[in-house]
Amino acid sequence: MLRPRRFDPVLVQAVIAGALSFAHLHDLAAAAGQHGWKAWAYPVSVDLLLVAAWRRMRTLRAGHHPARAAWTWFIVALTASLGANVATAGLLDLRHVPALLRIIVAGWPALAFLGGTLLAHTTAPDTEVRADERKEEAASERFEVEREPEPAPVPQLPLDDGKSEEPAPAQLPSRAPVEPPVAPAVPTALVDHARKVADAHRAATGADIDTHTLRARLGVTPALADAITAQLA
Repeated sequence: MLRPRRFDPVLVQAVIAGALSFAHLHDLAAAAGQHGWKAWAYPVSVDLLLVAAWRRMRTLRAGHHPARAAWTWFIVALTASLGANVATAGLLDLRHVPALLRIIVAGWPALAFLGGTLLAHTTAPDTEVRADERKEEAASERFEVEREPEPAPVPQLPLDDGKSEEPAPAQLPSRAPVEPPVAPAVPTALVDHARKVADAHRAATGADIDTHTLRARLGVTPALADAITAQLA
């Protein structure tokens, strides 16, 4: 069973106000010398710029970005709409439109095109910074970090089976000579990427990058970070 729709006076009021504003813009454009479909295109252009600027303001404010440019174009479109409503209220003789008003009406399409293009293609201030960070993270993830070798298991002594009367002295296993740790092999691509990171750090801070900072930026093990620092020195 279909539920009856409720009467929405706010929606009706919005439709009436929009229709009146649309008609006033059409009458003003026709009086300024724009006839036929051109006169009907002017109110569409003004209303679309108004809506586009309002949506751009909401998007920027939701992301905590400055919305001064969107506010500017919103005020421009609102001024055009209010100006047409006031001009057609009897304060202006539509049979003898001033030349300045004809110039404004004739130049409005270029102004609206500029505003719509800037609103549609202007990016947020930190978009480029975030893109650079994502590229740097993706580059560091492409390199595989070598794992440190696990320690060899300690050999177990043989258990006494109880047949011998005297227990034989326990013999400790001979230990292999300890070899000095071998520095892990560093890929050439990883060294090149680390050199770019070090150059960027030197340009930003004026000092050479330390091993801890380099390891945090590349996401590698301490041994691999020491090997890379040695090659960058």
